[in-house]
Amino acid sequence: MIFMNKKDSGSISIMKIIGISLIFILIFGVSVMATEIDIRSVEITMSNGYTMTVVTTKTNVAEILKDNNIYIEEDERVNPNLESNITEEQKITITNKSEQEVQIAKISESGIETSLDEILKSYSPIIEKIVVEQETIPYETITKDASAGATETKNRIIQSGKDGIKEITYKVKYQNDEVIEKTKLSETIIQEPVDKIVQIQKNVTTSRSGSTISSNSETKIFKITAYCSCAKCCGKKTGITASGTKATAGRTVAASSQFAFGTKLIVNGKEYVVEDRGGAITGNKIDIYMDSHAEALAWGVKYLPVQVVK
Repeated sequence: MIFMNKKDSGSISIMKIIGISLIFILIFGVSVMATEIDIRSVEITMSNGYTMTVVTTKTNVAEILKDNNIYIEEDERVNPNLESNITEEQKITITNKSEQEVQIAKISESGIETSLDEILKSYSPIIEKIVVEQETIPYETITKDASAGATETKNRIIQSGKDGIKEITYKVKYQNDEVIEKTKLSETIIQEPVDKIVQIQKNVTTSRSGSTISSNSETKIFKITAYCSCAKCCGKKTGITASGTKATAGRTVAASSQFAFGTKLIVNGKEYVVEDRGGAITGNKIDIYMDSHAEALAWGVKYLPVQVVK
């Protein structure tokens, strides 16, 4: 059995008090330090959907990812972004960028001076529509020379021209309200154009016989055909006209009842006499008598100026 004197016993008690005090100070210091450092748990969701929770004292997103060996690829985005601090939700989310964002990033890295609005405009959605439009079909001008080589001529409009209309169906692609592609699908003619017919004719002032054409006499364009005294043309072979005269080439013409028998007409500069009628001769149509059926066929159909000799 060992006996300690009072002096040794007092020393041991002081040592115990000092040791206990140091333990309290250490515990209090650690608590204070933990409070000041603010340790937090942060949830990180990767672009592939994997989620992990890390313990960190950092608040900056880039620093937290770096401490956990997480690196962001070019085609990935971080929310909040790398320069930001984590939000109250204590979450960091990594997702894949859209194709549009990748292209914008590449353009920006290339150093091209352009605004974000201009870049986004290039990637605006394309709208496709079916559009029906009406277009004009221009009429054509047909010129007929009936001057028979005359030196003095004038132009006469026999038929006025009129434009036609066609309807065209297009497939049109728009981007930013601008047409970027236009494809014709079908075409339908709504109204056919009417050709303009212009006839070059001799400028007539007097008849072949010297008869004067009245200045008040109106020149009209007539449809001029030819016939002979055969059965095909007249249904008979007598050669006698409706007025009772003998049909004569170079003189006799058949006209409608708007002209009395004996009326003298100037047809393309030549003088004829109305001596005959015909079932098909109506309105502005005149049939000129020929000596043979071959001559009548060779004449064909002509549109010529006609004036009445006063």
